[in-house]
Amino acid sequence: MAADVLSDADVKVIICEAKPSVGRKFLMAGKSGLNLTKDEPDAAFLRGFYEAAPQMQPMLAGMGPGAVKRFAKDLGQEVFTGSSGRVFPKAMKASPLLRAWLARLAEKGVEVRTRWRWMGLEPSGRSDRNGDGERHYDLRFETPEGPQTIQADATILALGGASWSRLGSDGAWTNLLADKGVAIAPFKPANMGLSVEWSAPMAAHFGAPVKGVAFVAGEERVVGECVVSKHGLEGSGIYAVSRAVREGARLHLDLLPGTKLEQAVLRLSKARGGDSMANQLRKALKLSPVKRALLMEFGRPLPGEPEELARLIKHLPITHQGPRPLDEAISVAGGVAWDAVDERLMLRDLPGVFCAGEMLDWEAPTGGYLITGCLATGKWVGTHAKDWISA
Repeated sequence: MAADVLSDADVKVIICEAKPSVGRKFLMAGKSGLNLTKDEPDAAFLRGFYEAAPQMQPMLAGMGPGAVKRFAKDLGQEVFTGSSGRVFPKAMKASPLLRAWLARLAEKGVEVRTRWRWMGLEPSGRSDRNGDGERHYDLRFETPEGPQTIQADATILALGGASWSRLGSDGAWTNLLADKGVAIAPFKPANMGLSVEWSAPMAAHFGAPVKGVAFVAGEERVVGECVVSKHGLEGSGIYAVSRAVREGARLHLDLLPGTKLEQAVLRLSKARGGDSMANQLRKALKLSPVKRALLMEFGRPLPGEPEELARLIKHLPITHQGPRPLDEAISVAGGVAWDAVDERLMLRDLPGVFCAGEMLDWEAPTGGYLITGCLATGKWVGTHAKDWISA
């Protein structure tokens, strides 16, 4: 996005990509449909960025949900809005959009160098027309041809967070910037699954989707779904409350979010006493096998009184061993501290060096916020890097 903005202004741009091809995490996001943004009022969208909302507000004002939809259409990708407000390309994948975007950049003269891994920067001593040598840095890279150096009038770092390292965002850059005095907030997993040490009977349900449940953690209550995996619980419903859980809130499941407590009590009271507990749960409450398994896993011994059992079903405490490893998280919190950059997202200690995307210290839920936030910061630094070069 930064390259798009700069090349529109006839600035020569080189994109140095550490992996053999660009956009690998973008393509991975497209495997589930490429949720580009969320069609909701600006104020509601901004709340999705939590405590970083004040810093993100001016960037999202210039590249919010409406602008993201126009951006996709300009690349020939029609979009549609789902019932939840989430916006997807009609192709339901990332590759057509990425191909069109790279073609547009190539037409504007943007050069892409793959397998170029950034290894740091040093002041070059080269002076510009104003005689200010501090504006220029030697950027060092490891490449297939050996060590290489680039001198740039402006540098934009978009190095990602510290999850899904095989796609490129391994967080290795933190030491390179910390050595230059840049403040880095420690990375924490965001939009992550939870580790659960299952009992043996749960193995029969590995891979089973848990649909139509409410996830409750602290002040958060989200109706959604998740998946029982070998390692724990994964999926959009868990991700939606994962921040609250990470910060210490207890997780509960409402296995019947569409049924009031009084209704559940009445149905259980009418259940045939000769039926087994499993049959009562299946017949009276229509609990699926995986929901019954979760109830047995976390609720035993089950209470015999209908009211107590109904309360447990509506507020089932989940015992877990905390977040899954950082590298498995959809995204991360932490990164370059906001105090380390100015309002242009330029590093205060490294004039002419800007930061964008997930390497900055912000987090947001899944649902379109993450990609929009990255695009917005990219457009913002592209614009300010252009102004820096002009000045």
